[in-house]
Amino acid sequence: MSFITIDRIAVEDEGEGPAVVCVHGLGGDSNTFTPLMPALARHRVVRIDLPGSGRSQRAEGALSIERYADCVQSVCTRLNVTRAHFVGHSMGNIVLQHVAVDAPKLVASLALFGPLIAPPDAARSAIRARGAKARSEGAAGMHEITLALLDASISADTRARLPLALAFVRESLMRQDGEAYARSCDALADTRAAAVERITCPVLLVTGDEDVVAPPQAVRAMSEKLHGAKSVRVVVLPRCGHWTPVERVDECQRELRDFLAANARS
Repeated sequence: MSFITIDRIAVEDEGEGPAVVCVHGLGGDSNTFTPLMPALARHRVVRIDLPGSGRSQRAEGALSIERYADCVQSVCTRLNVTRAHFVGHSMGNIVLQHVAVDAPKLVASLALFGPLIAPPDAARSAIRARGAKARSEGAAGMHEITLALLDASISADTRARLPLALAFVRESLMRQDGEAYARSCDALADTRAAAVERITCPVLLVTGDEDVVAPPQAVRAMSEKLHGAKSVRVVVLPRCGHWTPVERVDECQRELRDFLAANARS
């Protein structure tokens, strides 16, 4: 595995084979996809820490979904990735929808965990408030935000049975710098939806039945807007919240492995 920095963006590049590029969500980083790595054997896996997140928190300037999408394409260019399967979680899915619309020849398929096209208005307001708290209160604010998100975004079953999953998400959130997290919140709150009807590649949509960010009914509605896609599969995992790859590792590995195998020639 090689760890490199491209324009202050931390990137992990490992393995050989068809390329898979992974993009995390708000409060996440490249480690969000560590539970899925066994399903990506025989692939070259590129994992990006978006500007303002993880090991890329020192990236300067305003953050936006458009900047994130440009970042993903720039990393692919620098690494000579001309076609890849893309895997996203949460906010990363919005980024990848823009990439698929803007650079369709680059995107062989989309596997989206906890998918949404854009936050609804009420969620945008809550995200802005969360960002303001992180900005003004720093580590103490991030601690309160983390406790609230663990309660809201992780299923009751996961909280009761999988303490390691709970610890994983807690650590991912608590490692975010308050100001950098606030900038990321601003980017998500200002999201402009991609023209998803123009996406033509195969798409996998995976959510949990207790996912409050990407509830099943919203994901099914999203699938209907992807009428230009080569194929669309919707999977709803039982007793699962928003952190699907962490909460339901085996099921997510299986869905991703089968999806990549079915679209190996895409």
